[in-house]
Amino acid sequence: MARRGRTSALRAFIESEAFGGLLLIGAAALALIAANLPATRALYVLFVHARIGPATVHFWVNDALMALFFLLVGLEIKREVRDGELSRPADRRLPVIAAAAGMAVPALVYLAITRSVDGLSRGWAIPAATDIAFAIGVLALLGRRAPASLKLFLTTVAIVDDMGAVAIIAAVYTEALNLAALAGATAVLAAMALMNRAGVKRLLPYWIGFAVLWSLVLLSGVHATIAGVLAAMTIPIKPTPGAPDAEDSPLHRLEHGLNPWIAYGIVPLFGFVNAGVALGGADIFAPLPLGIAAGLFLGKQLGVFGAVWATVRLGWASKPAGAGWAQIYGVALLCGIGFTMSLFISGLAFSSRPEFVDAAKIGILGGSLLSALAGWLVLRITAPPQPLP
Repeated sequence: MARRGRTSALRAFIESEAFGGLLLIGAAALALIAANLPATRALYVLFVHARIGPATVHFWVNDALMALFFLLVGLEIKREVRDGELSRPADRRLPVIAAAAGMAVPALVYLAITRSVDGLSRGWAIPAATDIAFAIGVLALLGRRAPASLKLFLTTVAIVDDMGAVAIIAAVYTEALNLAALAGATAVLAAMALMNRAGVKRLLPYWIGFAVLWSLVLLSGVHATIAGVLAAMTIPIKPTPGAPDAEDSPLHRLEHGLNPWIAYGIVPLFGFVNAGVALGGADIFAPLPLGIAAGLFLGKQLGVFGAVWATVRLGWASKPAGAGWAQIYGVALLCGIGFTMSLFISGLAFSSRPEFVDAAKIGILGGSLLSALAGWLVLRITAPPQPLP
C-alpha cells in the first residue's frame, strides 16, 4: 500500500518552483515583447504605472505582493534551518560556503568593471542573487538528466543566497528611518513571537499581525518586503525530520498554501511588471549592464564552482551524491540566473535613477539568459538520463 501523507515541503517546493520558473520565463519574454513592439509599448507602460487606489500597479506588485514572496522565502529559510537540509552542520557547510562565495565574487567582478563611473557602486549586490524559480525551471527542462542531488544542492544554495540578499536589502538599501514606526513594528513582531510561545497555532492572528507589521515597516523606511521574512520567523513549526510534513504544523500548512500562489501568480506577475525594457539603442557593453552580466555569468560560476571544488578538496564536505564535476559546473552556471531578486535589488539601488534601472535590466536579462543557456547545455551534454525509481 502506498504511504499516505503530504508530499515533503522540499519536494513540493522543487516541483512548484520548476513550473513556476517556466511561467516566469514566459512572463519575462512577454514583457520584453510588449515593451518593444510599437503597437503594445504604450499599453505596457500604462499598465505598469496605472493607479489602483493610492498607488500604482508597480508599487502594489513590488512592495505589497512581493512581501508575500518574502514571507515564503522566510518560511523556507526557517523550515530548512529547523527541519531540513540546513538543520545539520555537516549538510549546511557546502551550500553556505558556495552561496557566500557566489555572492562575493560577482560583487567584486561588478565593482571592477563599474569602478570608473560615479554612482554605480550602489548596484554591487545586483549580480549577487540567484533566482530559485528560474534556475529550477531550467533544470526541469532537463527531465531525468538532472539528478535529484543537484536539484537539492541548487535549491539549498539559493535559499542561503536569499538569506544574504535579505540581509543586504535591510542593511544597505534602507535610507532615513522613522523611529516611531520602527518601534511599533518591533512591538508587533514581539507580540507575534509571544503568540508562538503561548502555543497559538491558528494562522489568522499571524496574518493580522503580518498585515500590521507590513504597514509599520513600510512607514519606517525599511523596505516593506522585509516584513515578510520577519513575520515568517514567528510562525510555529512542528519538526518532522525524515518524514512527511506534519498536518498540524502551522509553518508547513502556510508554506504549502502559499507556494502555488507565489510560484504561479506573484513571481510571474513581478517578472512581467519589471522585465519590460526598451532594447532599441541600448548599449549592452556600457559599464552598468556589462558589470551585471559579467558578475552573473562569470562571477557566479567562479564563486560557486570554485568554492565547491576547494571545500571538497580540503575535506570539509562531500560532493552532491551521484554528481560529477561537470554536472556541478553546470549547476554553478545556473546560479548565475539572478532574475527576480536581481531585478528587485536594482530597483532599490537606483530608485532615483530610472535610466540606471533600465540599463541594469539589460544586464540582468543578458547575464541570466547566458547563464541559463550555458548551464542547460553543459548539463544536457554531460548528465546521462537517470534511471526511473
